Amino acid sequence: MVREALAALLSLEDDLEVVAQAARGDEVVGAARAQQVDVALLDIEMPGLSGLDAAARLRAELPGVKVVILTTFGRPGYLRRAMEAGADAFLVKDAPAAQLADAVRRVLRGERVIDPVLAAAALAEGANPLTDREREVLRSAADGSTNAEIAGRLHLSQGTVRNYLSLAIQKTGARNRAEAFRAARDKGWL
Repeated sequence: MVREALAALLSLEDDLEVVAQAARGDEVVGAARAQQVDVALLDIEMPGLSGLDAAARLRAELPGVKVVILTTFGRPGYLRRAMEAGADAFLVKDAPAAQLADAVRRVLRGERVIDPVLAAAALAEGANPLTDREREVLRSAADGSTNAEIAGRLHLSQGTVRNYLSLAIQKTGARNRAEAFRAARDKGWL
C-alpha cells in the first residue's frame, strides 16, 4: 500500500515517471534492469533482501542507477550502512512528499541528499564498532540459538562464537546477547 501510494505521488510530478515497482528486495535489480530505471527508491525493510543489500547489488550490477533510501528507521547506523552500500539519498518517511520528489531530482543531478538531523546524529554517534563477523554472530543469536547451533550454522567453533558474542556485548554496553542484539538493532548496526 505504501509503495503504491509513493508511486502515485511521484507520478503526479510532471517531470517524473514511475516505470517499475518491486515488492521484494531480491526483485529490485531485475526490475531496474528490465525497465532501465534512472533512480531506485528503496525501503530498508523489504522482504527477500533488505533495501541496504538491494542498494549494494544495484551499485555493483547497475552502477548508473541512483539509489534513494526512504525509511521509517531514521537511525544513524542505517544512514552509515546506506552510504556504504552506495545510496545517493537517505530520507525518513515522515518527510513531506515534495521533499521526496526534490530528492529524486537532486540525485539525478549528481547530488547527495541526506536528512540533516540524521546526518548530525550519525556524525555525533561515530562509526559502528561491530565487525562484520560480530554482526553476523549477533544476528544468529537473536532467535535464541545456542553457541553450538550458531557455530554449526556459521562453520565456527563454539569458543569463537562465544568470543564474538562477548565482544559484541562489551561493545554495545549490554548485559547479555539479547540486550546486545536489541541495542545494535536499535542503533542500526545490524
